[in-house]
Amino acid sequence: MGVSVAEGTITAWRKRPGDWIERDETVVEISTDKVETEVPSPAAGRLREVLVEEGATVDVGTLLATLDTAARPGEAHADEHEAEPGERSGVVSPVVRRIAAEHGIDVARLRGSGRRGRVTKKDVLALVNEQGGAGPESAIPAQEGDGGRQRAPAGERLSLMRRQIGEHMVRSLKTAAHCTTVVEADMSAVEAARGRLSYLAFVARAAVASLREHPSLNATIEGEHLTVHSEVHLGVAVSLGEEGLIVPVIRNAHDLSHEGLATRIADVAERARSKRLLPEEVEGGTFTITNPGRFGALLATPIINQPQVAILDLEAVTKRPVVVTDEQGRDSIAVRPMTYLCMSWDHRALDGVLAARFLSSVRRNLESWSG
Repeated sequence: MGVSVAEGTITAWRKRPGDWIERDETVVEISTDKVETEVPSPAAGRLREVLVEEGATVDVGTLLATLDTAARPGEAHADEHEAEPGERSGVVSPVVRRIAAEHGIDVARLRGSGRRGRVTKKDVLALVNEQGGAGPESAIPAQEGDGGRQRAPAGERLSLMRRQIGEHMVRSLKTAAHCTTVVEADMSAVEAARGRLSYLAFVARAAVASLREHPSLNATIEGEHLTVHSEVHLGVAVSLGEEGLIVPVIRNAHDLSHEGLATRIADVAERARSKRLLPEEVEGGTFTITNPGRFGALLATPIINQPQVAILDLEAVTKRPVVVTDEQGRDSIAVRPMTYLCMSWDHRALDGVLAARFLSSVRRNLESWSG
């Protein structure tokens, strides 16, 4: 799962006990605070036992299931010969067993719709709905003094990724001495050169160049130890919609042109949204860029992606009237595509002067863009 990942949460089992599995076929989905990933089977065989139920969080290295590699496709599994309902209940998944227990349902008495009559989650939930949701957690009786009214049901629980993002952000706020510095940049030169490319690729290239000029921002801080990195491993925040966000890392970004960065950003964004990132692709970043401006945002104070010391926020590029000065020093009003570059930085590692110099360098790189 990558050296920085200590634990993971089982989000979904793709296979059930008794199912035949081909080598490299996905068996289980796991979510960490870094990435959601699908775990392939290391060999062909029949899934014998699931040891960790969906929703459980376990340490890396925990045994999740056992696989019978001596089995052969088409061979009858012991469970296939079990005809009595009570014997079928022994091969239901942990999540089905848990839901049934929460609602007082005897799985042994159910006739399942799954393969070989196995009771599935759908079967149990259908019975729960049929009974009107009766169960230990479904009904809250009216209390004395509340006018006979029932309490409102509990709100929807946050998704696993939303909880993990929240924990990471709160930890960052408690760890870093957050400050934010903002500069305004004229994107006219970039606008003339970008064609079909996004603004993000140009800002990424400008930021990488400025990090080479001001390496103190290309750093991580852990405890009392500050590490300034020679390579720029650029994190790019990718929105997953309502599911949350993820920050894949483009390694050695200093070796890439703005076209190369555009290609790599598009690639990791597409694979992030289709959950095809590898765990190592979301670790080891040295500086992060986020881009809420593509959704119309004008100003923000992003939270630092630990253990980095700074995060750059690209806001919307909008046409605004600004004062411009010609070569003779005469001022006039012109309409220009402008944006705000907002950077949150860690006052434990940096001071405001360095943050301002870095942002001024990024602005200079953008406004003097020549291709």
